[in-house]
Amino acid sequence: MNLMKKRLSMALASVMVLGALVGCGSGGDKPASSSGGDKGKQDEFSFYFTGSLNVKDLWEVVVPMFEKKYPNIKVKMVHIDSGAGGQSTVDRIIAAKQANQKSGNIDLYESSLSDVIKGTKEDLWAPLDAKKIPNLSKIEEKQMSNVKNMGIPYRASAVILAYNSAKVKTPPKTANELYDWIRKNPGRFAYNDPATGGSGDSFVQTAIYNFLPPEANVSSDPSYAQKWDQGFALLKELHPFMYQKGVYPKKNQGTLDLLANGEVDIIPAWSDQALEQTSKKLLPDTTKLVQIDPSFTGGPTYLMVPKLSEHPDSVATFLDYVLTPEAQSVIVNKMYGYPGIKWTEMPQELKDKFKDVAGGYRTFSIGDLGKEIQKRWQRDVAGQ
Repeated sequence: MNLMKKRLSMALASVMVLGALVGCGSGGDKPASSSGGDKGKQDEFSFYFTGSLNVKDLWEVVVPMFEKKYPNIKVKMVHIDSGAGGQSTVDRIIAAKQANQKSGNIDLYESSLSDVIKGTKEDLWAPLDAKKIPNLSKIEEKQMSNVKNMGIPYRASAVILAYNSAKVKTPPKTANELYDWIRKNPGRFAYNDPATGGSGDSFVQTAIYNFLPPEANVSSDPSYAQKWDQGFALLKELHPFMYQKGVYPKKNQGTLDLLANGEVDIIPAWSDQALEQTSKKLLPDTTKLVQIDPSFTGGPTYLMVPKLSEHPDSVATFLDYVLTPEAQSVIVNKMYGYPGIKWTEMPQELKDKFKDVAGGYRTFSIGDLGKEIQKRWQRDVAGQ
Protein backbone atom coordinates (compact mmCIF):
# COMPACT_ATOMS: atom_id res chain seq x y z
CA MET A 1 0.00 0.00 0.00
CA ASN A 2 2.77 2.41 0.97
CA LEU A 3 4.66 1.50 -2.20
CA MET A 4 1.56 2.30 -4.31
CA LYS A 5 1.15 5.72 -2.61
CA LYS A 6 4.79 6.51 -3.20
CA ARG A 7 4.53 5.66 -6.93
CA LEU A 8 1.32 7.77 -7.24
CA SER A 9 3.00 10.77 -5.59
CA MET A 10 5.98 10.52 -7.95
CA ALA A 11 3.65 10.38 -10.97
CA LEU A 12 1.71 13.49 -9.84
CA ALA A 13 4.98 15.36 -9.25
CA SER A 14 6.14 14.50 -12.78
CA VAL A 15 2.88 15.83 -14.26
CA MET A 16 3.22 19.09 -12.28
CA VAL A 17 6.81 19.61 -13.43
CA LEU A 18 5.88 18.89 -17.05
CA GLY A 19 2.95 21.33 -16.81
CA ALA A 20 5.22 24.03 -15.42
CA LEU A 21 7.74 23.51 -18.24
CA VAL A 22 5.01 23.69 -20.89
CA GLY A 23 3.64 26.87 -19.28
CA CYS A 24 7.05 28.52 -19.30
CA GLY A 25 7.65 27.59 -22.92
CA SER A 26 4.30 28.81 -24.30
CA GLY A 27 3.82 31.91 -22.19
CA GLY A 28 0.31 30.74 -21.28
CA ASP A 29 -2.46 33.34 -21.73
CA LYS A 30 -0.27 36.31 -20.79
CA PRO A 31 -0.14 39.19 -23.38
CA ALA A 32 3.04 39.41 -25.38
CA SER A 33 5.30 42.15 -24.14
CA SER A 34 6.12 45.03 -26.46
CA SER A 35 9.70 45.98 -27.24
CA GLY A 36 11.30 48.86 -25.41
CA GLY A 37 11.90 47.77 -21.83
CA ASP A 38 8.43 47.82 -20.20
CA LYS A 39 6.80 44.40 -20.54
CA GLY A 40 3.29 45.81 -20.02
CA LYS A 41 0.55 45.60 -22.61
CA GLN A 42 0.74 48.12 -25.46
CA ASP A 43 -1.66 50.99 -24.92
CA GLU A 44 -3.59 52.32 -27.92
CA PHE A 45 -5.48 55.61 -28.18
CA SER A 46 -7.56 57.12 -30.97
CA PHE A 47 -6.50 60.39 -32.57
CA TYR A 48 -9.09 62.17 -34.72
CA PHE A 49 -7.99 65.01 -36.98
CA THR A 50 -9.65 67.03 -39.72
CA GLY A 51 -8.05 68.65 -42.74
CA SER A 52 -6.67 68.27 -46.21
CA LEU A 53 -4.24 65.58 -47.30
CA ASN A 54 -1.26 67.64 -46.15
CA VAL A 55 -2.48 67.25 -42.55
CA LYS A 56 -2.79 63.50 -43.04
CA ASP A 57 0.69 63.41 -44.59
CA LEU A 58 2.09 65.27 -41.60
CA TRP A 59 0.78 62.82 -39.02
CA GLU A 60 1.85 59.84 -41.12
CA VAL A 61 5.41 61.06 -40.53
CA VAL A 62 5.20 62.27 -36.92
CA VAL A 63 3.23 59.33 -35.49
CA PRO A 64 5.72 56.63 -36.63
CA MET A 65 8.55 58.76 -35.20
CA PHE A 66 6.71 58.81 -31.87
CA GLU A 67 5.89 55.08 -31.91
CA LYS A 68 9.51 54.23 -32.59
CA LYS A 69 10.52 56.23 -29.54
CA TYR A 70 7.63 54.93 -27.40
CA PRO A 71 6.92 51.38 -28.66
CA ASN A 72 4.46 50.66 -25.85
CA ILE A 73 2.05 53.30 -27.18
CA LYS A 74 0.07 52.88 -30.39
CA VAL A 75 -1.69 55.82 -32.05
CA LYS A 76 -4.79 54.93 -34.04
CA MET A 77 -5.15 57.73 -36.59
CA VAL A 78 -8.60 58.66 -37.88
CA HIS A 79 -8.52 61.28 -40.66
CA ILE A 80 -11.74 63.18 -41.36
CA ASP A 81 -11.49 64.90 -44.73
CA SER A 82 -12.23 68.62 -44.49
CA GLY A 83 -14.87 68.26 -47.21
CA ALA A 84 -16.69 65.35 -45.57
CA GLY A 85 -20.25 65.84 -44.43
CA GLY A 86 -22.10 64.21 -41.57
CA GLN A 87 -21.84 64.63 -37.84
CA SER A 88 -18.78 66.60 -36.73
CA THR A 89 -16.26 65.12 -34.33
CA VAL A 90 -17.15 67.68 -31.66
CA ASP A 91 -20.84 66.77 -31.98
CA ARG A 92 -19.90 63.10 -31.55
CA ILE A 93 -18.08 63.91 -28.33
CA ILE A 94 -21.04 65.98 -27.11
CA ALA A 95 -23.40 63.08 -27.92
CA ALA A 96 -21.18 60.64 -26.00
CA LYS A 97 -21.18 62.92 -22.98
CA GLN A 98 -24.96 63.37 -23.08
CA ALA A 99 -25.39 59.58 -23.32
CA ASN A 100 -23.19 59.17 -20.21
CA GLN A 101 -20.84 56.93 -22.12
CA LYS A 102 -17.69 55.82 -20.37
CA SER A 103 -15.63 56.77 -23.40
CA GLY A 104 -16.34 58.66 -26.56
CA ASN A 105 -13.70 56.51 -28.34
CA ILE A 106 -11.95 59.78 -29.20
CA ASP A 107 -8.88 60.34 -27.06
CA LEU A 108 -7.29 63.25 -28.92
CA TYR A 109 -8.76 65.72 -31.38
CA GLU A 110 -7.20 68.28 -33.70
CA SER A 111 -9.23 71.26 -34.89
CA SER A 112 -9.62 75.03 -35.00
CA LEU A 113 -10.22 77.71 -32.38
CA SER A 114 -13.97 77.56 -32.96
CA ASP A 115 -14.07 73.91 -31.82
CA VAL A 116 -11.91 74.71 -28.78
CA ILE A 117 -14.43 77.39 -27.79
CA LYS A 118 -17.46 75.20 -28.54
CA GLY A 119 -16.03 72.28 -26.58
CA THR A 120 -15.07 74.49 -23.64
CA LYS A 121 -18.66 75.75 -23.39
CA GLU A 122 -19.84 72.13 -23.37
CA ASP A 123 -17.20 71.15 -20.78
CA LEU A 124 -15.67 68.58 -23.14
CA TRP A 125 -11.94 69.20 -22.77
CA ALA A 126 -9.58 68.17 -19.99
CA PRO A 127 -7.27 70.98 -18.78
CA LEU A 128 -3.70 70.38 -19.94
CA ASP A 129 -1.25 69.74 -17.12
CA ALA A 130 2.32 71.04 -17.44
CA LYS A 131 3.47 68.38 -14.97
CA LYS A 132 2.41 65.65 -17.40
CA ILE A 133 3.35 67.66 -20.49
CA PRO A 134 6.57 69.52 -19.53
CA ASN A 135 7.11 70.86 -23.06
CA LEU A 136 4.10 73.13 -22.63
CA SER A 137 6.71 75.54 -21.26
CA LYS A 138 8.04 75.91 -24.82
CA ILE A 139 4.78 77.57 -25.95
CA GLU A 140 4.13 81.30 -25.56
CA GLU A 141 2.14 81.57 -22.34
CA LYS A 142 -0.54 83.82 -23.86
CA GLN A 143 -1.27 81.20 -26.54
CA MET A 144 -2.30 78.78 -23.79
CA SER A 145 -4.09 81.31 -21.59
CA ASN A 146 -6.14 82.49 -24.61
CA VAL A 147 -7.90 79.11 -24.57
CA LYS A 148 -7.75 78.58 -20.79
CA ASN A 149 -5.28 75.69 -21.20
CA MET A 150 -7.94 73.61 -22.96
CA GLY A 151 -6.02 73.21 -26.22
CA ILE A 152 -2.43 73.07 -27.45
CA PRO A 153 -1.62 75.39 -30.39
CA TYR A 154 0.79 72.93 -31.97
CA ARG A 155 1.18 74.69 -35.34
CA ALA A 156 -0.01 77.84 -37.08
CA SER A 157 -0.09 79.71 -40.35
CA ALA A 158 -0.55 83.38 -41.18
CA VAL A 159 -1.32 85.65 -44.08
CA ILE A 160 1.74 87.61 -45.24
CA LEU A 161 2.80 89.61 -48.30
CA ALA A 162 4.35 87.70 -51.19
CA TYR A 163 6.16 89.93 -53.66
CA ASN A 164 8.41 89.90 -56.72
CA SER A 165 11.75 91.18 -55.43
CA ALA A 166 12.94 91.87 -58.99
CA LYS A 167 10.24 94.55 -59.29
CA VAL A 168 9.79 95.57 -55.65
CA LYS A 169 13.16 96.49 -54.17
CA THR A 170 11.79 97.88 -50.90
CA PRO A 171 8.59 96.10 -49.85
CA PRO A 172 6.04 97.82 -47.61
CA LYS A 173 6.61 97.25 -43.90
CA THR A 174 3.36 98.68 -42.56
CA ALA A 175 -0.28 98.61 -43.61
CA ASN A 176 -0.20 102.31 -44.52
CA GLU A 177 2.95 101.82 -46.61
CA LEU A 178 1.16 98.99 -48.44
CA TYR A 179 -1.86 101.15 -49.23
CA ASP A 180 0.44 103.92 -50.49
CA TRP A 181 2.30 101.42 -52.68
CA ILE A 182 -1.00 100.23 -54.18
CA ARG A 183 -1.96 103.81 -55.07
CA LYS A 184 1.44 104.51 -56.65
CA ASN A 185 1.50 101.22 -58.61
CA PRO A 186 -1.99 100.84 -60.10
CA GLY A 187 -2.86 97.38 -61.37
CA ARG A 188 0.14 95.68 -59.74
CA PHE A 189 -1.63 94.44 -56.60
CA ALA A 190 -4.38 91.84 -56.22
CA TYR A 191 -6.30 90.12 -53.46
CA ASN A 192 -8.86 87.38 -53.97
CA ASP A 193 -12.59 87.63 -53.40
CA PRO A 194 -12.77 87.32 -49.57
CA ALA A 195 -15.59 84.77 -49.74
CA THR A 196 -13.37 82.40 -51.72
CA GLY A 197 -10.17 82.31 -49.66
CA GLY A 198 -8.63 83.34 -46.36
CA SER A 199 -5.83 85.51 -47.74
CA GLY A 200 -8.25 87.94 -49.41
CA ASP A 201 -10.52 87.73 -46.39
CA SER A 202 -7.59 88.68 -44.16
CA PHE A 203 -6.72 91.69 -46.35
CA VAL A 204 -10.30 92.94 -46.08
CA GLN A 205 -10.70 92.30 -42.34
CA THR A 206 -7.33 93.88 -41.59
CA ALA A 207 -8.22 97.02 -43.55
CA ILE A 208 -11.44 97.33 -41.54
CA TYR A 209 -10.27 96.32 -38.08
CA ASN A 210 -7.11 98.44 -38.10
CA PHE A 211 -9.53 101.31 -37.37
CA LEU A 212 -11.09 99.48 -34.41
CA PRO A 213 -9.78 98.78 -30.88
CA PRO A 214 -7.82 95.50 -30.43
CA GLU A 215 -10.60 93.90 -28.40
CA ALA A 216 -12.83 94.01 -31.48
CA ASN A 217 -10.57 91.42 -33.14
CA VAL A 218 -11.87 88.70 -30.84
CA SER A 219 -15.48 89.76 -30.45
CA SER A 220 -18.63 88.72 -32.30
CA ASP A 221 -20.61 91.63 -30.83
CA PRO A 222 -22.88 92.88 -33.68
CA SER A 223 -22.46 96.48 -32.52
CA TYR A 224 -18.97 96.54 -34.06
CA ALA A 225 -20.59 96.39 -37.51
CA GLN A 226 -21.60 100.02 -36.97
CA LYS A 227 -17.91 100.95 -36.90
CA TRP A 228 -16.89 99.43 -40.24
CA ASP A 229 -17.50 102.52 -42.38
CA GLN A 230 -13.94 103.88 -42.25
CA GLY A 231 -12.45 100.54 -43.30
CA PHE A 232 -14.92 100.07 -46.14
CA ALA A 233 -14.24 103.60 -47.33
CA LEU A 234 -10.55 102.66 -47.62
CA LEU A 235 -11.35 99.49 -49.59
CA LYS A 236 -13.64 101.40 -51.95
CA GLU A 237 -10.94 104.02 -52.49
CA LEU A 238 -8.35 101.33 -53.32
CA HIS A 239 -10.71 99.49 -55.68
CA PRO A 240 -9.68 101.23 -58.96
CA PHE A 241 -5.98 100.67 -58.17
CA MET A 242 -6.43 96.90 -58.02
CA TYR A 243 -5.52 94.39 -60.74
CA GLN A 244 -7.30 95.35 -63.97
CA LYS A 245 -8.98 98.26 -62.15
CA GLY A 246 -10.93 96.03 -59.81
CA VAL A 247 -10.79 92.37 -60.79
CA TYR A 248 -10.66 89.98 -57.80
CA PRO A 249 -9.44 86.42 -58.50
CA LYS A 250 -11.18 83.41 -57.03
CA LYS A 251 -9.51 81.51 -54.19
CA ASN A 252 -6.08 81.90 -52.63
CA GLN A 253 -4.48 80.17 -55.60
CA GLY A 254 -5.90 82.73 -57.99
CA THR A 255 -3.68 85.53 -56.69
CA LEU A 256 -0.66 83.24 -56.45
CA ASP A 257 -1.11 82.42 -60.14
CA LEU A 258 -1.11 86.13 -60.98
CA LEU A 259 2.14 86.59 -59.06
CA ALA A 260 3.67 83.52 -60.72
CA ASN A 261 2.77 84.83 -64.17
CA GLY A 262 4.14 88.29 -63.48
CA GLU A 263 0.76 89.98 -63.86
CA VAL A 264 1.05 91.55 -60.39
CA ASP A 265 3.97 92.27 -58.07
CA ILE A 266 2.48 92.00 -54.56
CA ILE A 267 -0.31 89.86 -53.09
CA PRO A 268 -1.49 88.71 -49.66
CA ALA A 269 -0.95 84.95 -49.31
CA TRP A 270 -0.97 82.22 -46.71
CA SER A 271 2.58 81.73 -45.45
CA ASP A 272 2.49 77.93 -45.73
CA GLN A 273 1.03 77.98 -49.24
CA ALA A 274 3.52 80.55 -50.51
CA LEU A 275 6.51 78.83 -48.91
CA GLU A 276 5.52 75.43 -50.31
CA GLN A 277 5.03 76.77 -53.83
CA THR A 278 8.32 78.67 -53.68
CA SER A 279 10.06 75.47 -52.57
CA LYS A 280 8.48 73.52 -55.44
CA LYS A 281 9.45 76.22 -57.98
CA LEU A 282 5.79 76.99 -58.69
CA LEU A 283 6.62 80.59 -57.83
CA PRO A 284 9.67 82.37 -59.28
CA ASP A 285 12.96 82.42 -57.37
CA THR A 286 12.49 86.18 -57.05
CA THR A 287 9.45 85.64 -54.79
CA LYS A 288 10.02 86.94 -51.26
CA LEU A 289 7.75 87.00 -48.23
CA VAL A 290 7.32 89.59 -45.51
CA GLN A 291 4.90 90.38 -42.68
CA ILE A 292 3.62 93.92 -42.19
CA ASP A 293 2.72 95.89 -39.07
CA PRO A 294 -0.02 95.70 -37.89
CA SER A 295 0.14 92.12 -39.09
CA PHE A 296 -2.39 90.26 -41.15
CA THR A 297 -4.50 87.58 -39.53
CA GLY A 298 -3.50 84.03 -38.81
CA GLY A 299 -3.96 81.45 -36.17
CA PRO A 300 -3.06 78.12 -34.63
CA THR A 301 -4.48 74.67 -35.06
CA TYR A 302 -5.18 73.04 -31.69
CA LEU A 303 -4.97 69.61 -30.07
CA MET A 304 -7.61 68.89 -27.41
CA VAL A 305 -8.05 65.97 -24.99
CA PRO A 306 -11.67 64.99 -24.28
CA LYS A 307 -12.48 64.37 -20.62
CA LEU A 308 -13.96 61.03 -21.72
CA SER A 309 -10.55 59.77 -22.85
CA GLU A 310 -9.53 56.54 -21.12
CA HIS A 311 -5.86 56.94 -22.10
CA PRO A 312 -4.83 60.35 -20.69
CA ASP A 313 -1.29 59.31 -19.76
CA SER A 314 -0.45 57.95 -23.22
CA VAL A 315 -2.01 61.02 -24.83
CA ALA A 316 0.06 63.29 -22.57
CA THR A 317 3.23 61.46 -23.61
CA PHE A 318 2.32 61.94 -27.26
CA LEU A 319 1.52 65.64 -26.80
CA ASP A 320 4.83 66.21 -25.06
CA TYR A 321 6.61 64.62 -28.02
CA VAL A 322 4.70 66.77 -30.53
CA LEU A 323 6.13 69.83 -28.75
CA THR A 324 9.76 68.74 -29.15
CA PRO A 325 11.99 70.57 -31.65
CA GLU A 326 12.32 67.23 -33.47
CA ALA A 327 8.58 66.93 -34.18
CA GLN A 328 8.09 70.66 -34.66
CA SER A 329 10.81 70.69 -37.32
CA VAL A 330 8.75 68.20 -39.32
CA ILE A 331 5.77 70.55 -39.09
CA VAL A 332 7.81 73.48 -40.39
CA ASN A 333 9.57 71.54 -43.14
CA LYS A 334 6.63 69.45 -44.31
CA MET A 335 3.72 71.89 -43.92
CA TYR A 336 5.69 75.14 -44.12
CA GLY A 337 3.79 76.27 -41.05
CA TYR A 338 4.72 78.24 -37.98
CA PRO A 339 5.88 76.03 -35.10
CA GLY A 340 3.66 75.75 -32.04
CA ILE A 341 6.65 76.31 -29.78
CA LYS A 342 8.69 79.51 -29.65
CA TRP A 343 11.04 80.15 -32.55
CA THR A 344 13.85 80.41 -29.98
CA GLU A 345 13.34 76.69 -29.28
CA MET A 346 13.81 75.75 -32.94
CA PRO A 347 17.07 74.80 -34.71
CA GLN A 348 19.07 77.77 -35.98
CA GLU A 349 18.88 76.67 -39.62
CA LEU A 350 15.09 76.82 -39.54
CA LYS A 351 15.10 80.20 -37.79
CA ASP A 352 17.32 81.52 -40.57
CA LYS A 353 15.21 79.93 -43.30
CA PHE A 354 11.93 81.42 -42.08
CA LYS A 355 13.16 84.72 -40.64
CA ASP A 356 11.20 86.81 -43.17
CA VAL A 357 7.82 85.41 -42.07
CA ALA A 358 8.52 84.79 -38.39
CA GLY A 359 7.05 88.14 -37.40
CA GLY A 360 3.84 86.57 -36.17
CA TYR A 361 0.18 87.24 -36.77
CA ARG A 362 -2.98 88.51 -35.15
CA THR A 363 -5.77 86.12 -34.24
CA PHE A 364 -9.22 87.27 -35.32
CA SER A 365 -12.30 85.54 -33.94
CA ILE A 366 -15.36 87.55 -34.95
CA GLY A 367 -17.88 84.79 -35.58
CA ASP A 368 -20.71 85.50 -38.02
CA LEU A 369 -19.50 89.09 -38.45
CA GLY A 370 -17.00 87.68 -40.95
CA LYS A 371 -19.83 86.59 -43.26
CA GLU A 372 -21.48 90.00 -42.89
CA ILE A 373 -18.23 91.66 -43.95
CA GLN A 374 -18.10 89.46 -47.06
CA LYS A 375 -21.69 90.37 -48.00
CA ARG A 376 -21.06 94.08 -47.56
CA TRP A 377 -17.79 93.84 -49.51
CA GLN A 378 -19.63 92.29 -52.46
CA ARG A 379 -22.15 95.09 -52.39
CA ASP A 380 -20.02 98.14 -51.55
CA VAL A 381 -16.60 97.30 -53.04
CA ALA A 382 -16.83 94.71 -55.81
CA GLY A 383 -20.26 95.91 -56.91
CA GLN A 384 -19.48 99.63 -57.17
